[in-house]
Amino acid sequence: MDIVFIEDLRIDTVIGIYDWERRVRQTLSFDLEMAFDNTRPAASDDIADTLNYKDVSKRLIEYVQASSFGLVETLAERCTAIVREEFGVAWVRLKLSKPGAVRGARSVGVRIERGVRPG
Repeated sequence: MDIVFIEDLRIDTVIGIYDWERRVRQTLSFDLEMAFDNTRPAASDDIADTLNYKDVSKRLIEYVQASSFGLVETLAERCTAIVREEFGVAWVRLKLSKPGAVRGARSVGVRIERGVRPG
């Protein structure tokens, strides 16, 4: 199985359940691993045959910046659905981190996997 990945994609958004969180934008960090068969793009050397990580990143940035969820769990689910449905990815692992959310911890968040991981 081949993996296309995006690490530490930082996006500002409104996220959180507390009143003060609803009044500010916070920076979230996204790490994605996406199953994709890279044999075709490797043979053609054509970007049109790839899972274009720039396109995925731009789409997630657009979506997350416009969103306003209470829970990182909800945002993570929606982001994995976008990747799977709009980019035809069979399996995705997403780590969504909320830096500085808990005193004493560099970051907190969720890691989810959706879809069937190819063997």
